[in-house]
Amino acid sequence: MKTHIGFCGFSYHTKGYYSNDNTKLTGYLVRLQTEGYCEALINKRKFEIKKGDLLLVKPGDYYDLHIEGNQKSGDYHLFCEGCWVDEWWERSVKPTVSRIDLDEKILSLWRNLIIEQRRPTSEKDHELSQYLLQALLVSLERAVNDVAPTVRRPYPVTRMMRYIEEHATSGLKVEDAASHAGLSVSRAVHLFKSNVGKTMIEYVQEIRLSSAINQMKYTSMTLEHIAHNSGFGTYPYFHRVFKKKYGMSPGEYRKKE
Repeated sequence: MKTHIGFCGFSYHTKGYYSNDNTKLTGYLVRLQTEGYCEALINKRKFEIKKGDLLLVKPGDYYDLHIEGNQKSGDYHLFCEGCWVDEWWERSVKPTVSRIDLDEKILSLWRNLIIEQRRPTSEKDHELSQYLLQALLVSLERAVNDVAPTVRRPYPVTRMMRYIEEHATSGLKVEDAASHAGLSVSRAVHLFKSNVGKTMIEYVQEIRLSSAINQMKYTSMTLEHIAHNSGFGTYPYFHRVFKKKYGMSPGEYRKKE
């Protein structure tokens, strides 16, 4: 059994909820608080779960959830097991509670997995469910590692890096990345350079060049189209940046490849 999903869904409570299960979990429970707050009891230890908190509970643990009647609480949840999930759990530290960004990419993966699990048995694609599960858990692992104290760079820098990676090929401004991390432009520029070893613009160009190279290798698009598609805007600007980096024009590089 590579993976098995016991349940996967979204809950929104407005009238209170209380689970009182004295049995040990047989699989892994993954729960992301998206609205409101609640209390979780893990092995008799109480945790106050707030918006953005990811709860990870392993097999053999005791788990109870408590939501007061006057509280509102929304969460995505997942119960799974299998040898791949065991390997995923063991390869990095999994804190019981981590505060992560409510990233739309993660929520989209979760929603797609929920939809697939809702299909009638005869219509389910188990291979697709397995890949969605793996993509979701790996994405959550990255989100946890990004905010972990062991990460060498400050979390605001990681937030800027992730923002740049997502928006580099579109209209991206330094001000946007700084605002995303809750920093002034001057503070963001200094913090980024001192921790990453390059400026934000250099990081943007690195991502744009990587995108352009992949398109030159694997598509038949014109260089003008690739320049626009990679975020450079115009071919002359793309040509200038590319030649400075690689010592040859984009056209020469394409012929060589």
